[in-house]
Amino acid sequence: MPKYALGDHVSWNSEAGRVSGRIIRIHTADFDYKGHRHHATPEAPQYEIRSDRTTHVAAHKEGALTPLDP
Repeated sequence: MPKYALGDHVSWNSEAGRVSGRIIRIHTADFDYKGHRHHATPEAPQYEIRSDRTTHVAAHKEGALTPLDP
């Protein structure tokens, strides 16, 4: 079961520093994203997150995310 839900506000580290955004999609099966194959399972989901400051969308595993809202 995913730790986060759609709409959750989270942050993660990027090359440009700490970024925050909202989860817009949860993957529980392998998927292609930006030309790369990402591996996900129901036990180890991956999340698509839209940045608060730009329209950039990133895909990350649960362990890379930090919750911002209680």
